[in-house]
Amino acid sequence: MRHFKRQMAGGILALGGLALAACVSAPAAPQTAAPVAVAVAPQPPFSPEGIAALEAKMASYVDEGTVKGIATRLVQNGEIISDFRHGIRREADGAPVEEDTIWRIYSMSKPVTGVGLMILWEEGKFQMDDPVTKYFPEFEGLQVFKGLDADGNPILAPVSRPPTVQELMSHTAGFGYGLAPGNYVDDKFRELEVFQSPDADEMIRRVATIPLKHEPGVTWDYSISVDIQGALIERLSGQSLGEFLEARVFAPLGMVDTAFFVPDEKYDRFSDVWGPNQETGELVPLPMPGFQYRKDTIAFEGGGHGLVGTLGDYARFTDMLAQGGTLDGVQVLKPETVALMATNFLPEGVFIGHNGTTTDPNAGGGFGLDFAVILKDGEAYPKGAFMWGGAAGTWFWVDPVNKISFVGMIQVFGGSLDRSMRTESAKLVYGAMDTSQGN
Repeated sequence: MRHFKRQMAGGILALGGLALAACVSAPAAPQTAAPVAVAVAPQPPFSPEGIAALEAKMASYVDEGTVKGIATRLVQNGEIISDFRHGIRREADGAPVEEDTIWRIYSMSKPVTGVGLMILWEEGKFQMDDPVTKYFPEFEGLQVFKGLDADGNPILAPVSRPPTVQELMSHTAGFGYGLAPGNYVDDKFRELEVFQSPDADEMIRRVATIPLKHEPGVTWDYSISVDIQGALIERLSGQSLGEFLEARVFAPLGMVDTAFFVPDEKYDRFSDVWGPNQETGELVPLPMPGFQYRKDTIAFEGGGHGLVGTLGDYARFTDMLAQGGTLDGVQVLKPETVALMATNFLPEGVFIGHNGTTTDPNAGGGFGLDFAVILKDGEAYPKGAFMWGGAAGTWFWVDPVNKISFVGMIQVFGGSLDRSMRTESAKLVYGAMDTSQGN
């Protein structure tokens, strides 16, 4: 059996999710309400001037037209340092972003699913080195794509060994995702309509017919592996993914508005999602029904992309991680388990840079168990921080050394995955800290 590698933590913010585009006419822009900064007195080591600069920068993204609405929260040691919102949640009537606005978090579902799976790991329900075939016999006989022959037909070979659960969690298992048109493996995801599967079992059956993009353990490639993790939770627990996460994560943490769909009684709180008009570049609401998140529109509960929730809910989740797995006296994970999730598991010499994988160690990016992790101090994030983002522009990071968590919520496709927004927020947070005052 392969040894379960434990390397030091590190990594960068890799932007996850299913990308979409829009081309619709732009309606007249509604009036935008004034920014709302909840009355919070910044505590040492944060300066009021520094927090004001952070919030002013977040407001500027709305005022300059980068986003329509934004909400951010900075927490340290369980105390809210900054709680900010600005802009609108709905185009039709200009309804403002409120504290209880519900957002699509897309790939920020992945760390939640990862935490759920690690709860089962702590209970001894599986081992990290277990081959996925132990739980998914459908994956017996997997093949790996080796290229195309002279006639354009795929060259396939038997996989050298099955991927492990640890490789599922670190995106090194070799699976595809359907995000790169023109690639044989990703094209098969689209052809077989993997994400339109009626349930997780059918999703697994469809994925099992598609070859891997890489041999397991060779490189990092963003993949469907977290949806497979969600299916693993279902098989190990005997519950649906939504039932398990509600019982073991959402209810214990008081995440009352996080789910795989938006109930009718909460729908007024649900944000629009925007994209750029192809002619004018202005942000316009994207058409339904693809973004409805009503219960009857959900194909299967996708552990990699399917959740919606409020800023406050997700901030409780990240605060739990910053405090080592416990929040308000409720332990979700052990501190050692959270630290393990923030440990770099990439193969030797593989790093994550802004344009994908690289062999340059100066890129600073590693990957743990469903988190990107920071390997070295950089201009934005400190070594040891871990993070992820979502396809509609949402982002977060956790700094376990300073017990800091930061969450940002926006809803924009087609240009919204703006690393400058994410790195700017981090620079301003750490710029607002007076380290001479200590923590």
